Amino acid sequence: MEYTSLGDTGLSVSRICLGCLGFGDGKEWMLDADDSQALIDRAIDLGINFFDTANVYSDGRSEEILGEAISGYNRDSLVLATKVFGEMDESNPNACGLSRKAIEQELEHSLDRLGVDTIDLYQTHRWDDETPVEETLRTLDDAVRRGSVRYVGASTTLAYQLAEARRVSDDRRLQPFVSMQNHYNLLYREEEREMLPYCRENGVGVLPWSPLAKGYLARPHEALDDTARGKRNDYTDLYPYLEGNGREINERVEEVAAEKGVTMAQIALAWLLEKDVVDAPVVGITSVEHLEEAVEAVDISLSDSQVEYLEEPYEAVRHTL
Repeated sequence: MEYTSLGDTGLSVSRICLGCLGFGDGKEWMLDADDSQALIDRAIDLGINFFDTANVYSDGRSEEILGEAISGYNRDSLVLATKVFGEMDESNPNACGLSRKAIEQELEHSLDRLGVDTIDLYQTHRWDDETPVEETLRTLDDAVRRGSVRYVGASTTLAYQLAEARRVSDDRRLQPFVSMQNHYNLLYREEEREMLPYCRENGVGVLPWSPLAKGYLARPHEALDDTARGKRNDYTDLYPYLEGNGREINERVEEVAAEKGVTMAQIALAWLLEKDVVDAPVVGITSVEHLEEAVEAVDISLSDSQVEYLEEPYEAVRHTL
């Protein structure tokens, strides 16, 4: 495993971040506690030290499973990230959003579920139009100052929103967002217009989610519905993966993978890892085999011509958060 600093911080993270959306229940493709434990054990064996979850994943069960799974390991050797924003109790209007009350109570719940005293990277899952950004940032700054959180990051926002939040942090001398977990892969490159240049110029770490385009980059187009999760995802409505020459890009990934004797998923990850602005793709994995493939992708190099070949068909698609 290779490691890198998260943005301009001194925090060292593995180049692959294990996404924990698949830990819990409610979907047939999710892993229970025992299977999640096996996957996390193997991830740590392979050198992964970076784990990402969220309070809303399986209504907190993902955090509980992750916390239980790492309880036997040296906490200091791991980097734990979670998120706040989504609705946790539909009967309580203060159990969502980024107000001081919502953040403080949900942070305590996340700490309890994870079984830790401090969360390494606490991220806002979405932008909250109903709460002044200064209120959110002051609350997060207070959490850092009292030791409940080490770093704060953002996820799935617009570039101008991230820039505004960091401006307010700088003006008020508050802890800034040090990372952006955004939607970025070979089939969705709209972030290259504004978000990625901003992050590069300002030392903000980039942690792409959906690096395999919800699995579409991991298998040929004809096999899109071969998995349980594939059958349940509505790609054409939720994500523009089939727009912008998506099928041709999928076919080119298949070609390059065959040329190099690796899997399509490895090519998609290797392409992301070639980008200097990307620190660690957040890879949602539910099998040890796919986990091992993801780690092997760190050592795969693509030539300039291969990168150009993969990128060439892309056309602008509708923006999605």
